[in-house]
Amino acid sequence: MQKKYVVWFEEVDKKSVGIVGGKGANLGEMLQAGFPVPYGFVVTSSAYFYMLEHNELTPDMKRILSYVNFENPKELSQASDAIKRMIKTADVPKDLLHTIAHHYLHLIEKETSIYSSSLFNHAAQHLGSHIKMPLVAVRSSATAEDLPDASFAGQQETFLNVQGENSLIERVRACWASLFTERAMYYRHHQNYDHMKVGLASVVQRMVQSEKSGIAFSIDPITNNKDIVTIESIYGLGEYIVGGRVTPDHYEVKKGSFSIVKKEIKEQKVKLVRKGAGNEEVKLTKQEGNEQKLDDATIQRLAELIAKVELHYDFPQDIEWAYEKGILYIVQSRPITTMQKRSKEEQESDNFTPINIGSHELLLTGSPASPGFAVGSPVIIHSPDEIDKIKQGDILVAPMTDPDYVPAMKRAAAIVTELGGRTSHAAIVSRELEIPAVVGAEHATKILAREAEVTVNGSTGEVFKGALKLKISKNEVKQDATKKRIHTNTKILHKSCSSWRSRRNGKTRCRWHRAHAS
Repeated sequence: MQKKYVVWFEEVDKKSVGIVGGKGANLGEMLQAGFPVPYGFVVTSSAYFYMLEHNELTPDMKRILSYVNFENPKELSQASDAIKRMIKTADVPKDLLHTIAHHYLHLIEKETSIYSSSLFNHAAQHLGSHIKMPLVAVRSSATAEDLPDASFAGQQETFLNVQGENSLIERVRACWASLFTERAMYYRHHQNYDHMKVGLASVVQRMVQSEKSGIAFSIDPITNNKDIVTIESIYGLGEYIVGGRVTPDHYEVKKGSFSIVKKEIKEQKVKLVRKGAGNEEVKLTKQEGNEQKLDDATIQRLAELIAKVELHYDFPQDIEWAYEKGILYIVQSRPITTMQKRSKEEQESDNFTPINIGSHELLLTGSPASPGFAVGSPVIIHSPDEIDKIKQGDILVAPMTDPDYVPAMKRAAAIVTELGGRTSHAAIVSRELEIPAVVGAEHATKILAREAEVTVNGSTGEVFKGALKLKISKNEVKQDATKKRIHTNTKILHKSCSSWRSRRNGKTRCRWHRAHAS
């Protein structure tokens, strides 16, 4: 094979995004910089395009894409199913099969030779029983997924506890097919990405059986305070924190001194653990669920590691981490894509402050996940099958969100979820859309189902009954503060705006965000 279809981590770095995607490039970069990364290899995007060429799929895929109406859910679903079926039933070239199998069977042997430190020798010895057939995680790494203007993480698939050559090949196929899920196709269409030019690499990584896991930001993602490291932690495998299935502990650590300045301990009711070659959900006792997930020393050690990763990249990072038998691992790192670069005029812009809170009942309190105010009608949905209920300007209320909710999130004025933390899918996408969000608000779907209109304060994590009146106050704004916005149902926009007057020019000025609605 002339092209590199499979590469070890040490063969790639941050310049290799075009062939291994954002995940693959950053893992190779961190490995070479000496960070604790579970070892692995990448089936490159060249392998994906090789498979398409070998099976002559491109003409048929282009034909399907040329006539699909992306705003018609039924047509989009039919197109998605057709293309995924083509990919899943296509032949994988024999030379590619052989190369993938060779890398898989030599994974632990290669890891042992690459890492000379006692830390990684310990990790390799721990998996000694799986040397011939190691357990691996297979993660998609699209060549456009982690670009600075495209932060809708999770557009493609992740598979955990994969074991055996045949299972690995099937998961790689599934990663390729996931490039054409409905949500991925819809997203690329609205971002003006050429479907046939976006490639997909598959990251194959030695599986860490996480006792604890989580997500960390090298800044405060809500305020953009660069002096703070933000850490969220749960028991078990990390899929539940990424998907917002549980509400994590929240820790904030000051850079430099690495002193812990904030701790919020949240009850965790279930965790995801390995069982055989799959995963199992395990219930936690009330005592277990209410314990602090990471001890103070580990919080500080992790914060120092996160700060070093940021220093290496010279840019704030969004990091997934795992903890196994006393060892902290970086599972992936990518640039934070929701930072807002504010002009001087924006920093001096007016702040909206509620003036009649006392007359409105506080319905819910959760974690502030995306700043700003929103007024609208709460609409409860429990699955992606119900997203058509969300109309422009509604308040989307759900137990949690995942990428299938994104079309509805783009129409919503604000998001409220019962589960998840500041690093969950709901939080990250809300910040990308610049709409207010409150997460981890227990019983939100029941409490808000009775309300006709509510006000969401994404800056404080509060939800009030009715529409709060707001005044504009000229406050001193710190350099890194996040700009505040008001989001409101357009049906009440004129009435609401009449009382919001800007001190800058004396004219009525109301700004709201349509969230790129279709």
